Amino acid sequence: MIAIIYKQLSRFVPDLKEKLLQADIPDTPEEFLRKTFMVSLMLSFGVAILFIGGLFSSFGVPIIFAFILFPICLFFLFYYLVKIPEMKIRQKEQGIAREIVFASRFLIIEIESGVPVYNAFVNVARVYPIVGSYFSAIVDRINMGTSMEDAMNEATELVPSGDLRKILWQILNSIKTGADVTDALNSVLDQIVQDQKIAVEEYGRKLNPLAMFYMLIAVILPSLGTTMLIIFASFIGFRLSLPVMLSIAGFLAFIQFMFYALIKSSRPPVDF
Repeated sequence: MIAIIYKQLSRFVPDLKEKLLQADIPDTPEEFLRKTFMVSLMLSFGVAILFIGGLFSSFGVPIIFAFILFPICLFFLFYYLVKIPEMKIRQKEQGIAREIVFASRFLIIEIESGVPVYNAFVNVARVYPIVGSYFSAIVDRINMGTSMEDAMNEATELVPSGDLRKILWQILNSIKTGADVTDALNSVLDQIVQDQKIAVEEYGRKLNPLAMFYMLIAVILPSLGTTMLIIFASFIGFRLSLPVMLSIAGFLAFIQFMFYALIKSSRPPVDF
């Protein structure tokens, strides 16, 4: 019965099976959802009952509110943990983006030097740890008796990066048609480099307003606001207790972290 529920639930998460494969998570969609739900359940219990319940009781708030917040915590934690494969895929995409240009140029130089495609794959796997892992998977399949075309088709399904997938497709098409591999790779590489340059330029345009909002919201307003709050509190006789000050400090730290995460996530994973 429970397995059927998880199976039905997996239908509401699009492409979960493919995402798990690309994220290197060795679970079926049903197993992943079951583990995710159990972890969310335990974390929600800890947050809602132990932490929130203790905090509410210290301020005189009825502890029943902790039980009301329990399903809310469960929902948001489950929703967040289900996104873990996408987060891992994003990390893999960023790692591939940092190496794709150099690995492609290395591959082109190897093939132009007369090195067979198989040996070029082996060399790429040795030099570049992230991009090379996918070429290593192709080499392993070939060593196990799979043809190069089938091995590349199987490996392409596990590649989370569209740029690396284009590289593999061009190599595969060139092998099938007997065309020059380096010409096809050079055209794809030029497009990848152009896309990365555009991403860097867009990041530069975003950085100036982000820096301005950071100075305004995360530096100027908190410092002036805290100073004015202390002054007004002293005039009206309001006592700023330690929990209130800690709450303000925690909120300011959260704002700082959000700006840091926003700027870091906006930076394109490009190395020139």
